[in-house]
Parts: sequence; C-alpha cells; structure tokens
Amino acid sequence: MNSTVHALATVPRTAVKRSPDVLPGFGLSLGYTIVYLSLILFIPLAALGLKAIAGGWHGFEAVLTSPRVIASLKLTFGSAAIAAAVNAMFGFLTAWVLVRYRFPGRRLLDAVVDLPFALPTAVSGIALTAIFSPDGTLGRFLSSIGWPVAYAPSGVTIAMVFIGLPFVVRTLQPALEELASELTDAASSLGASPALVMWKVVLPLILPSLITGFSLALARGIGEYGSIVFISGNLPFKTEITSLLIITKLEEFDYHGAAVIAVVMLVASFLLLFGINLLQRRALRWQARSTGP
Repeated sequence: MNSTVHALATVPRTAVKRSPDVLPGFGLSLGYTIVYLSLILFIPLAALGLKAIAGGWHGFEAVLTSPRVIASLKLTFGSAAIAAAVNAMFGFLTAWVLVRYRFPGRRLLDAVVDLPFALPTAVSGIALTAIFSPDGTLGRFLSSIGWPVAYAPSGVTIAMVFIGLPFVVRTLQPALEELASELTDAASSLGASPALVMWKVVLPLILPSLITGFSLALARGIGEYGSIVFISGNLPFKTEITSLLIITKLEEFDYHGAAVIAVVMLVASFLLLFGINLLQRRALRWQARSTGP
C-alpha cells in the first residue's frame, strides 16, 4: 500500500485531469440564459420600477389612492378570484367526466375545452357580448329577470370564467388519469359514501393540481384584456378593469400613472405566486398525511 501511495504522489500534477462535466457547456448556457432574461425580463421590469418611483413617494401614493384606480383594482382582483373559484369547481367536474366516463361526443367536448386557447381574445369578447347583450340570446332572458350581464361587473366575471376554464381542466386531467379507479372502488366497497370518497380519497391526491389550476386561472383573469373590454362597457368606477386603465393612462400620455399601476399589478403577481407556492407545499404535506399509513 505504501508503494501505491508513493507512486500516486510522484505523478505530475499536469497528468491529473479534471473530469468533464456531466452536461458540458454549462458556462455558455448560463451566460446565454442570463443575457436573454436580462433583455427580455429584468431590464424592462427595472425600467418600469424606475419610472414608477420617478415622481417620489407622494406621486406614487397619489396615483395608487385615486378612486378610479382603487375601483379598477377591486373589480379586477375580485372578479378574477370569483371566476377562478367557479372554474375550480366546474373545471374539476369537467375533467372528472372527461377522464372517468366514455360517451358519444367525448372527444368533441374535450376539444371544445381548448377553444378559449385557440380563439383570439377579441373574438371571444365579441362572441360573449353578442350572447349576453340585452338583445342577445341569453342576455334578453337574464335582463328580464333583473340580472344584466353585458356592460355590468357580472359580465367581467363571466368573461374571466370563459378564458380561465381550460387551465383548470388541463391541469387536473393528468392527476385524475393517474388516480387509480381501484382506490375509489375499494373505498365505496368498504361503505364510504360518495362525498366521503371524494373528500378522503380523491381530493388529497389532486389538491396540488387543483391549486395550480386555480392559480393559473386567477393569474389569467387578472391580466386579461381583449375578452373583457367589449362585454364590460369600460365604464369608469363600475366596469373598468385595471389593464384597460393602464392603456387609458398611456393614451393620455400619463406614463408615470401607467407605470405605477403596472408596478402594483407586478407586485401583486409576485405575492400571488409566493402565496400559491406556500399553498402547494401545505397541500403536498396534507396529501402525505392523508394518504400515509
């Protein structure tokens, strides 16, 4: 053994070569990624923040506390939360039917779910306005019972439901496909009611995916513009969403006001992502406790 150690010690250091990386080109790839993200993401966001604080804190606060801005923020976030909750419920039912049942027209229904992805947002906005306007097919009936949809806050929520449903369905489908039907059948054979099976067996396994779908629908609703501007009517203090208000500020050459509102939306998005990550971690822990021995 001593001879072996002596032989290794006498080997020139130049003869010892570093083992190549498992994935070569890491330095170049990392540099390209940083440059690309800087040009596309970091630099524009930094410029937006600098523009927002250019007027000082008093100017920032004056824009943010404007009644028109507050009204648009309440409408946007409130409608997006309601629409995401509705999509979480009906998106789960839709995904469950598509995964667990076989019936004529199933593939057509599965394709229709992706329609909001394929349609331009302006087209979907015009279609919703034509249906829910006071002279539309559904709008005429809803107006007669005292529930106007077009040019009302409820129209904003319906538009957000329309464009957010595919996110929940497509997120839940893989989770439901991995859920073995033997689990629910075994629970039912042991005497568990359908509600108990859904609560104790199905929900813990799909909860992380459900939270992800809910968050994607919520984020899409907050940032939506094209499908809402037609059906909302864009009435200040009533049906004006935040995205439209930013464009209005730009058209009025109020670049500082537009930047302030955009920064608020950006910060809200970061906080939303942070909160969603926390919820997903807790959901995973709850899933482990619920499915553990």
